[in-house]
Amino acid sequence: MVTYIGTQEMQAHLRKVKPETAIARMAEMIKEDYLRWASFDKSARVANHSDVGVIELMPISDGKNYSFKYVNGHPKNTQAGLLTVTAFGVLADVDTGYPRLLSELTLTTALRTAATSALAARYMARPDSRTMALIGNGAQSEFQAIAFHAMLGINEIRVFDVDPAATQKLIHNLRMYPALRVVRAASVAEAVKGADIITTVTADKTNATILTPEMIEPGMHINGVGGDCPGKTELHADILNNAFVVVEYEPQSRIEGELQQMPADFQVTELWTILEGKAQGRASADQVTVFDSVGFALEDFSAMRYLEKYVMQKTSPMLDLIPEMMNPKDLFGMGMGVVADSNAAPVPMTEQARYVTPETPTAPKVPIHA
Repeated sequence: MVTYIGTQEMQAHLRKVKPETAIARMAEMIKEDYLRWASFDKSARVANHSDVGVIELMPISDGKNYSFKYVNGHPKNTQAGLLTVTAFGVLADVDTGYPRLLSELTLTTALRTAATSALAARYMARPDSRTMALIGNGAQSEFQAIAFHAMLGINEIRVFDVDPAATQKLIHNLRMYPALRVVRAASVAEAVKGADIITTVTADKTNATILTPEMIEPGMHINGVGGDCPGKTELHADILNNAFVVVEYEPQSRIEGELQQMPADFQVTELWTILEGKAQGRASADQVTVFDSVGFALEDFSAMRYLEKYVMQKTSPMLDLIPEMMNPKDLFGMGMGVVADSNAAPVPMTEQARYVTPETPTAPKVPIHA
């Protein structure tokens, strides 16, 4: 039997502990795993693209535990009343290959993405940062706002989206955080002017230019979340050329992130080196920093560990995903509902012979002539 955590269990958990607590805890577990970087068998995610979206598998293992996430990205889904991003995942034991947890990861991915953003910003943004521009006010936006409010002390969010209804939804949902001032901006330029941090989390699958060089001021930290698949970017290339750029896993980011528009020798720093103290997240107060976040499987691994530690209960639903068998060699018998009798007498040879296909008579040998 495999433990199952569904959306109802996650909703109950978030009502109990609050999103900011879940995000902060998850950020610490993500940091713990990034500090074990060398322990993981890492690879870029496997993606299948179509004209309307992408479906991806994100696997990783630390030699003891294995996890993978199934996730999609279909921006036009909202027109049909469907989510742009959905996900589920598995956590399994490496020694047996048996899965022990199957979980929703749609809500959880939003939490872990926000947790990773705020974790990186702790090392990359100026310590006195208090204002953030949030460009793109869809399904991920509240989580990003809450993470930066709770973990970095951001007390003002300037919000903008091309869809005014999305912005209104965000403002409504953030009313439960009265210490967080939310300001509606009329444009991207208005939102980012004077901000300490800029978070871009747009959904359109295009090479967009949401931020341009003239919008960027000295000392800004840019949290680029929306550029997360081939052919989808949000930042002008010159912003990267004039900034210190950090990525999660370079081989994947060069395919999917803002980095895809840069030459192969463009220098970047991986996040784990900053968390481990091998590299600085910020060299000066005036330096522009960019976290080119595309989402990496290690973060989902951490999120699954979080679910197992904080969400899973003795009363959690169980799924008969893996058959329980008296005889592990008798899968057919289990499938047919018939239990083989291991004490039964062997079939006599004369009876066995009835089920043996007779050999084909040997043909006479024919000489081979050169």
